[in-house]
Amino acid sequence: MNLKDKVVIVTGASSRIGLAAAELLTKRGAKVALVARSIERLHEISKRLLDSHPIQADMAREDDVKSMVKETKHHYGRIDVLINNAGQGYDAPVEKLNIGTYRKIFDLNVIGPLIAMQQVIPIMREQKEGMIVNISSGLALMSLPNMSPYASMKSALVNLSLTAREELKKDNIQVIVVYPYITDTDFEKNTTREIVEEISEHGEEHGALRPPDSPEYVAQKIVEGIESGEGEIFAHDWMRKMKRS
Repeated sequence: MNLKDKVVIVTGASSRIGLAAAELLTKRGAKVALVARSIERLHEISKRLLDSHPIQADMAREDDVKSMVKETKHHYGRIDVLINNAGQGYDAPVEKLNIGTYRKIFDLNVIGPLIAMQQVIPIMREQKEGMIVNISSGLALMSLPNMSPYASMKSALVNLSLTAREELKKDNIQVIVVYPYITDTDFEKNTTREIVEEISEHGEEHGALRPPDSPEYVAQKIVEGIESGEGEIFAHDWMRKMKRS
């Protein structure tokens, strides 16, 4: 897809990967709907991104997600790309996983993106084209101790995405998944934990302590995916070998 003048929703756009993606998309000529909970931060960002539009929304709240899509369509008249990027980590051993916490974060990491997909699909079908980009995680490719909550959510998002990709081919709507590696952000500071002293040890055993990527690097991968339409975009080629059959 050529991004010139395309309308792109970016959730989690106030910082980290979402912000880097919004900046790069703007440089490519796209018009970006900036979505996050912090409207003050979004207004600051919007001042320097041409044709951007800030929208306050909590992606864990169904009404917010629906309103966000409706406002984007009203403001721009169309929606060409949805990037489901907003998310939160949750680390815990299966035995000690808090069900209430899991449900809450599942709403943000899986249900919110699913609702957003359901809202944009009819719009894109009417336009006869569109693209949905779901940001998963390299953890969806692994089975690391204490990381099952987040990994399972991102795995669920992968399967929703790849199934939707098949279902929506006939409508000329492409669905792609991006698998970032560890990224140099404050994501870990915002991760909920029930734990876990073993993470760094197991992470090292599985090669998880490779140098982190920058948000700009991941944003470039996202844009490459949009432009190529390839179904699965891996931050690094070595991650392809970890893909489960």
